[in-house]
Amino acid sequence: MVMSFRVSDLQMLLGFVGRSKSGLKHELVTRALQLVQFDCSPELFKKIKELYETRYAKKHAEPGPQPPRPLDPLAMHSTYERAGAVPRTPLPGPNIDYPVLYGKYLNGLGRLPAKTLKPEVRLVKLPFFNMLDELLKPTELVPQNSEKLQESPCIFALTPRQVELIRNSRELQPGVKAVQVVLRICYSDTSCPQEDQYPPNIAVKVNHSYCSVPGYYPSNKPGVEPKRPCRPINLTHLMYLSSATNRITVTWGNYGKSYSVALYLVRQLTSSELLQRLKTIGVKHPELCKALEPRVRGVVSVAESAGPVVTLSTAVPGSSQKRPKSPHVGVSLGRRLVKMRLSVPCRAETCAHLQCFDAVFYLQMNEKKPTWMCPACDKPAPYDQLIIDG
Repeated sequence: MVMSFRVSDLQMLLGFVGRSKSGLKHELVTRALQLVQFDCSPELFKKIKELYETRYAKKHAEPGPQPPRPLDPLAMHSTYERAGAVPRTPLPGPNIDYPVLYGKYLNGLGRLPAKTLKPEVRLVKLPFFNMLDELLKPTELVPQNSEKLQESPCIFALTPRQVELIRNSRELQPGVKAVQVVLRICYSDTSCPQEDQYPPNIAVKVNHSYCSVPGYYPSNKPGVEPKRPCRPINLTHLMYLSSATNRITVTWGNYGKSYSVALYLVRQLTSSELLQRLKTIGVKHPELCKALEPRVRGVVSVAESAGPVVTLSTAVPGSSQKRPKSPHVGVSLGRRLVKMRLSVPCRAETCAHLQCFDAVFYLQMNEKKPTWMCPACDKPAPYDQLIIDG
């Protein structure tokens, strides 16, 4: 119904609920659809029905047989009727720039009613992706029948500002823009931020073409299930970069576990950009390193055979074991990732050791295969906990 309204009808609807009536038609349509999605109260639904019937009253009154006007295929009357029982909620701010989600997360992507206050699924932040807009909040994939293979479609359109951001972004490599629309899938677990996790038999179709999904790692061990890298799926190259609607269909295997999907507009960063950011905010003063061991006496010795080594002399008072009075802690200045001298000594704040690794190679390795594990102690060393040892 809303999609068939004229500008005057849209202005009357927005004025009825106290929203701004200024702007172009596509902006008015966006605001009206936001009302339908987030605040479809009985009064609002009654007003939409009244405007719709008023517009076509003259056509229905004309004599002679008239073929019935086909309804908008994206209008979901049953959804509106169900939403009529939902209590009225505060309206969102007038300047929120959500994309036009015409289908209200069709079929498998159903939105929870406002009365069920279920915690939202959160995804972990990815250092190499800077989020610009949230196109679709994490939404549970709901099976429609008892079949093992399910399909969940979603129809939406980008705003002119989002299209401009994509078109004007630089190319990371031929055909790959820095600003992207990515699909992320994870478990529907609200206890903590979730990492990307694909369901079985996943396939993603954008408009009329299938999108490539990372494959499995080869495994030579018998009886061991092969693993696959679960990363954000770039959909940009298959989308309509215009005001036209895009249809995304996720095919997935229903084997008992619950999954959620989300769509984001992101800017992909490179390892060089992350290194520059780390140099700006992550450099720690040398005194902070010395404070880790208050009894450190730095003695630098260079061994020709073993390479540069910093020998740190410490005292261990109160120890029950028989140890030398001045045990030494050797800290190598060579890279643990490659046998070369460190260019940017780096470690995680959570690491208990003084040994550093090279930030340049660490970021490059995680750019290709993100693991974010410390090469010195094999414990998690995420980007936001990295420091450059001054």
